Amino acid sequence: MSKTAIGFIPLRKNSKGIPNKNKKRLLGRPLFTWVLTEALFSDLDRVYIFTDDPDIITYINKYFSWSPKVFCIERSPENATDIASTEAAMLEFCEKVDYDFDIFCLLQATSPLTRRIDINNALNTLKTENHDAVLSVVKTHRFIWSKEGTPMNYDVFKRPRRQDFEGLLMENGAIYATWKKALLSSKNRLSGKVGTIEMPENTLVEIDSLTDWEIIEQLIIAECKAGKGAHRIDYLILDVDGVFTDGTVVFNREGEFSKKFDMRDGMGLEILREHQVEVMVMTSEDSEVVRKRMEKLKIEHTFLNVKDKYSLLENLCIQKGISPSQIAYIGDDINDLSNMLRVGWSICPANATKNIRFHADMVLSQASGAGAIRQASEFILNYNKRFNDL
Repeated sequence: MSKTAIGFIPLRKNSKGIPNKNKKRLLGRPLFTWVLTEALFSDLDRVYIFTDDPDIITYINKYFSWSPKVFCIERSPENATDIASTEAAMLEFCEKVDYDFDIFCLLQATSPLTRRIDINNALNTLKTENHDAVLSVVKTHRFIWSKEGTPMNYDVFKRPRRQDFEGLLMENGAIYATWKKALLSSKNRLSGKVGTIEMPENTLVEIDSLTDWEIIEQLIIAECKAGKGAHRIDYLILDVDGVFTDGTVVFNREGEFSKKFDMRDGMGLEILREHQVEVMVMTSEDSEVVRKRMEKLKIEHTFLNVKDKYSLLENLCIQKGISPSQIAYIGDDINDLSNMLRVGWSICPANATKNIRFHADMVLSQASGAGAIRQASEFILNYNKRFNDL
């Protein structure tokens, strides 16, 4: 009989170290969405956000409605203080949740380098190796000393070389999985026979300070860029404002009135489709003007009101069975950054924001709303020629 596993992500509204830490944008995405996305695409049956922050609950309900796996439960004020323990929140959740489960998997938003493979590894280890609990660890080759000046894990007269040093396993605070019955009995995330799963060394960094934040940003950027591969561009995904348009919007008393589009861009996209490149649009705005323009351009896959573009892109890749390396993405601002870092080709108009220009694989000479998309289309057509004989 299969065992039901739930993911549990506790989030507090207030944070003293980094104000509004859980909602602060990490590479264009709220911090908590990094681990949430991985949890949703893991083998967990359900994922629960347990928070006292109504903004987070609203965000989840509005922008993660595409996933039937995610749920929000309100966290009590007494279990959302600086001195409240995570265990107290876990036990409160178990009292409130109206869902029967076997495995409780605690995931921390402050560990955004957690990946679904790590979550699945924890679940499988717990199920197959007769453990009561499993935690994630990192192997470190650091030499540890006591405050009294005593070496704790090596002999100073026989200092080992790194390649000969077995090292130590350190908790990285990312994943804790346990059986529900063990949690309720011990009232602790860890009890009985405890097993470990090893995660990459860079996951030892948790976000507790702004310095940690900057380190994590660079680690994610490096990981994304290292994963890029050479592939024919089969899909082009575009933002709208600042890509199709110059970013200017005209309003009247009824709301948004008009945007300006370049006709040459439309022709470029039509030519791309003739060469078997599928075009999609992904924008955070819910605009009737955009809807009508994309209908005119016959762009079937137009996604409006998308705040977490990274999760949508991941879902599209899974549904279509494609790799991000097959995708080119054109964006201009911070909410496009996480997607631009992971696709095969990231492209931006000449007038994109500085941070986007810095990370883009290609900065166009044309500005947004002034032929940038047409220029990108011509580049893609020429780039794809190298794959014609493969």
